[in-house]
Amino acid sequence: MIAAGTDGNPTMNGLRHSYQRIRRIVHVLGGKDLWRSVQHNCTKLSLGSEGARWCICPDDFSKTSVVYSVGVGEEISFDLELMRRFGTRVHAFDPTPRSIQWVQSKTLPDGFVFHAYGVADFDGTCRFLPPKDPRHVSYTVLPRHTPGPAVQAPVYRLSTIMKMLGHSEIDLLKMDIEGAEYDVLADLLACKIRPQQILVEFHHRWPEVGSKKTRAAIRALNCAGYRIFHVSPSGEEYSFRIRS
Repeated sequence: MIAAGTDGNPTMNGLRHSYQRIRRIVHVLGGKDLWRSVQHNCTKLSLGSEGARWCICPDDFSKTSVVYSVGVGEEISFDLELMRRFGTRVHAFDPTPRSIQWVQSKTLPDGFVFHAYGVADFDGTCRFLPPKDPRHVSYTVLPRHTPGPAVQAPVYRLSTIMKMLGHSEIDLLKMDIEGAEYDVLADLLACKIRPQQILVEFHHRWPEVGSKKTRAAIRALNCAGYRIFHVSPSGEEYSFRIRS
């Protein structure tokens, strides 16, 4: 069962999803994308605005769930809807200047706790490059040619952040961190941190990344007990749930 979040025009949504599926098939045939089937069946709930939706399994959630939302940008519709439905607190992370300014300009509920630092596979300072298109907001740690200057920002490992915030476990980890997800996932698994659910946007569509890195990340997650329960129509957003 899939329950939609913010509904748009059903016809337009259907056409958009059909286009995404066709484009994805073309990319798979060209070796630029990969096709992974669902590995685990569970109740599904999609939350967030069209274009910024994430799929969770609601069976694991309660008011006391610990949620980490990594990579805010200027889009928190998923986080706010998760808070409204379950009453849970969301810890959000983004170290980039434009995101920090955007969050500070908003009146947000107390349960949305923003941290102006990033997540990486080390503790320290990281160099973030701005997007190629100035209309976009997301910075990346990957070496890319960009029109604007890089910024230095603090980052911490998930294990360090959990100690800082006093958390012994994470129920939901959502990551959209522009190519840094591979190193963070590897560090998470090495530290034996096991969120009940992991939602991640993979960036194998970028030439600096490639589909091999996503294949390897999925294999590593599978070996750690995680199974795919949802893949977005674009083939970029994956939802994993740990199975014993």
